[in-house]
Amino acid sequence: LSTLLNKKVSITTPDVSLITGKQLQDDYTLPYVVVEVEYREGLYGANILVIKQEDACIIANLMMGGDGKCEQINLTELELSALGEAMNQMMGSATTSLSSMFNCRIDIGPPRLTMMDFGKESFEFSTDYQQLVRIQFKMEIGDLVNSEIMQIIPVESAKSMVNNLIGNTVEESGMEAVIETIPEQQIAPPPVQT
Repeated sequence: LSTLLNKKVSITTPDVSLITGKQLQDDYTLPYVVVEVEYREGLYGANILVIKQEDACIIANLMMGGDGKCEQINLTELELSALGEAMNQMMGSATTSLSSMFNCRIDIGPPRLTMMDFGKESFEFSTDYQQLVRIQFKMEIGDLVNSEIMQIIPVESAKSMVNNLIGNTVEESGMEAVIETIPEQQIAPPPVQT
């Protein structure tokens, strides 16, 4: 992302927790851009990235050679296309890292972008589970963005990832135990430049 935007980008270590679709609507009432990427091979389910509409507008503007100033927050088709390309590059890079980590080929579909206002409408996740895994990152882009991005993964997808990492079947209760201990860890390394 730093290379694409020609700006210093730093993202903190993640804060991971369980959340329901209802909590998502209650906690996040601003307009967001939802980027959904479906795994086609290697991993199960989908990966959903949620970005504030205002931050998405800045990223799109920078992608198109602008200075990151947004006169209007509503994204045009051209800006959505530029944002989609940025997300495609980011998810492609993340997929390469995951392939190395899991030691298997992982293939993803093209990102699907949707404008959402969680306070007024609900997002239909491609999952039968009520619980979702929320991964929050603080993101800074130069002096233009000091915000957060959020990754949403269906619980069954998260279980599949954990299972691949540790090589054992993870029971639901065990998965919850793993996730619930993560926010309690107080020691975190400094932000990583990406």
